[in-house]
Amino acid sequence: MKRTERLHALSEMLRRNGSRGCSADRLAKEFGVSVRTVKRDLAALENSGAPVWSRPGPGGGYGLAIGASFPPVSLSPAQAVALMAAVSAAPDAPYADLAAAGVQKILDVLDPRTRARAAELAGRVWVNAAPPSSRTIRSALEAAMVEQRVVRIRYTTPDGATTTRDVEPVLFASTNGTWYLVGWCRLRTAMRWFTVSRIERASVTTTPCTGHTIEEVGEPPANARPVHGQAT
Repeated sequence: MKRTERLHALSEMLRRNGSRGCSADRLAKEFGVSVRTVKRDLAALENSGAPVWSRPGPGGGYGLAIGASFPPVSLSPAQAVALMAAVSAAPDAPYADLAAAGVQKILDVLDPRTRARAAELAGRVWVNAAPPSSRTIRSALEAAMVEQRVVRIRYTTPDGATTTRDVEPVLFASTNGTWYLVGWCRLRTAMRWFTVSRIERASVTTTPCTGHTIEEVGEPPANARPVHGQAT
């Protein structure tokens, strides 16, 4: 781990431990460095303006002052660029516009040096993503999912048949780069997968969903997981 990344990780560990603090020995073991290196890193954090405190003696250690004013997030340049790359590579993903706005908020609160390094690194990452589908359609689908209301769509199947359907949205799913709206189709009285790019029109109705669950969709693929999940 490079020193810049270690300093970010060190500050986050101190932040998570709150008033309990951490001993220098524990920090050294966590990051695989010597106690001397940890103390030098802590001094560097303090010199940069971080509210580091130290408590000598048995049970002592280091921590960050409770209630101190510091940015809501602390990212390394590589972490910031990872967020930018993920959002840029998936413009058709649900809530992609909101994600882009969120990433910009994060960039705005980074310290100037980290932001400048992130901007330089971002120039070394190129993305050639497919253009997103209609913003109007995606906004309607996203709102219907959040509000759990029936969405009325005009949909064209792969064989060219076009129908208007009322759908109770259950989840968004991505398979092989294609996004789907998965929901209970009131026309077919069954769970259906609708390719988002084949939806020609969409509008949110005032009708609430009746409570169809994710379990009704069926068993997900072995490598599928919610976006908040961690790979195991």
